[in-house]
Amino acid sequence: MTLPQLSAEWKTGLSLAWSAYIAILSIWIVLQKRAPVSTMSWILSMALLPFAGFVVYYFLGPQRLRKQRLKRLRSRAAHRDDADLALLLDDIERAPPALRQMAALGRATCGLPVSSATSAQLLSGGAATFDSMFEAIRQARHHVHLEYYIFEPDRIGTAMRDLLVQKARDGVAVRLLVDALGSKGLGRSFMAPLHEAGARVGLFHDTRIGRRLRPVSNYRTHRKILVCDGDTGFTGGVNITDEEDLRTRPDAYHDVHLRFEGSAVRWLQTTFLEDWTYATGESLQDTDTSLKRLLPQLHPADEAGDIPVQVVTSGPDNPLEAIHRMHIAAINASCQRAWLTTPYFVPGEPALMALTSAALRGVDVRLLVPRRSDSLIVSAAARSYYDELIAAGVKVWEYKARMLHSKTLVIDDNCAMIGTANFDNRSFRLNFEVMAVVYGPVLAEPLAAQFETDLRNAAPVPAQRRQRFLMRLFDATARLFSPLL
Repeated sequence: MTLPQLSAEWKTGLSLAWSAYIAILSIWIVLQKRAPVSTMSWILSMALLPFAGFVVYYFLGPQRLRKQRLKRLRSRAAHRDDADLALLLDDIERAPPALRQMAALGRATCGLPVSSATSAQLLSGGAATFDSMFEAIRQARHHVHLEYYIFEPDRIGTAMRDLLVQKARDGVAVRLLVDALGSKGLGRSFMAPLHEAGARVGLFHDTRIGRRLRPVSNYRTHRKILVCDGDTGFTGGVNITDEEDLRTRPDAYHDVHLRFEGSAVRWLQTTFLEDWTYATGESLQDTDTSLKRLLPQLHPADEAGDIPVQVVTSGPDNPLEAIHRMHIAAINASCQRAWLTTPYFVPGEPALMALTSAALRGVDVRLLVPRRSDSLIVSAAARSYYDELIAAGVKVWEYKARMLHSKTLVIDDNCAMIGTANFDNRSFRLNFEVMAVVYGPVLAEPLAAQFETDLRNAAPVPAQRRQRFLMRLFDATARLFSPLL
C-alpha cells in the first residue's frame, strides 16, 4: 500500500468519523426538544468544534432535570386553602375573566393555587428590605428558611450569618440553601459558625466535578426566599450582598422586594422545602430528621386574609414555563396599562408580540431597563429590540442613576407581579425562579407609584435614535445570541 493510498484511506475514515459524530450529536440534541433556534445553534457549534464540542455540550448544554414534588406537603397545604378560597370567592368571582384565567393558568402550570395574605408590603431598596428581614428573623420562634442565589461574605452577609447563628443557638431551626455558583465566595471558615451552632447549610447544584460525573453549570437557583415560622415570607430581587445596600455602597443596585404574611406563605415554604430536599437529600419521610419533627410548624393554621396572592414557580424541571406564560397572559389581559421593569430584557417572540400587541391596541405599555446593566452583551441585545417596540407604541425608558435590578410588572389597577425572574430566556427556561402575583390594588398601587418614581431617574428612548454603525452592528450581533442569554 502506497503512502498516497494510505492518506486517502485516512481521509475517508476521518470524514466518516466526523459525519457519524455530527449525526449522533444531532440526534442527542434534537431529542432534547428545545427551541428550534437553540437546537440549531448547538448543532452548528458542535460541527465547528469536532469532539471538543462534545465536551462543551456535555458540561454546558441543556440537560433534563427532574425534581421531586413533595406531594404530601402540597396536599397538606392545599387542604388549608379551603378557608382562603371561601373568603376570597366573592373577590374572585368579581374579578375580570382574564384575571381568573390567569389564576387558573398559574395553578395548571406549576401546581400552586391562589391563596391569601393578611398583609403585603412593598419594600423599596436594600436597606428597607434588610431591616424588615432582620426584624422578622429576630422574631422567629420555630424556624428560619432561606434560599438565595447570591450570599456574599461581606458586611451584610456577615451580619445575616451572625443573626442566624444566634437564632440557631436559641433553638430555632435554621436552614440556609445557597446556589453553589452564585455564592461561590462563601468559604468554610465563614460558614463554620453556622455549622457549630447547629444550623443546616445546603449547596444547590455544586459545580465541582468530584461531586457528580456531570456538574451542572447552568440551571441555578435564582430564587430569593425567606420564610419565618411559616407565616412571614419574603421574595423579590434583593440578594444578600452589600451591592444591594446604599448604606454600604453608593453605587448599590436599585431593587425592590415583597414581604407578605398569612396563608400564602405556605406555598413559598413548599417551594423552599422542595428545593431543600432536592439539594440535600433530607426528606420529610425520614423519621429521624429534624425536618420531619418540624412538620407541624411548617404550615401553621394561619387566619385567612383578604388579599389574593399566588406564588408561581418555574425552572428547567418543568417544561411549561409558568412564569413566562403568566407574564404573557398578564400583558394580554391588560386594558389600561402594562408597566414592566427588568434589568435584563431579551424577550422571545411570544413575549415581544404580547408587548407590541398591547401597545397597538391602545394600552399604555412602558418598559424600564437599566442604561447599562452588568452584562455588556445583554444590554446590547436589549437595545436591538427598541426600534420595533417604539414603532408599536411601547414607551421605553433607561434608568440612569444606578444598576436597576427590580423585576416587576403592573397590570391596570388590579394585578402586580414581583419576583426573581428577569424578562429573558435564562430566567424563563434555564433557572429556578419564583414570583408572587398579588391580585387587586394592594400591591398594584404602590408598585405603580414606585415605577413613576423610578422614571424621575430615567430617560426616555427617542423614536429616532442616532447610533453609529458599529454600535448598531454590535447590538444586532448580540441579538443573535438571545436564545442563549
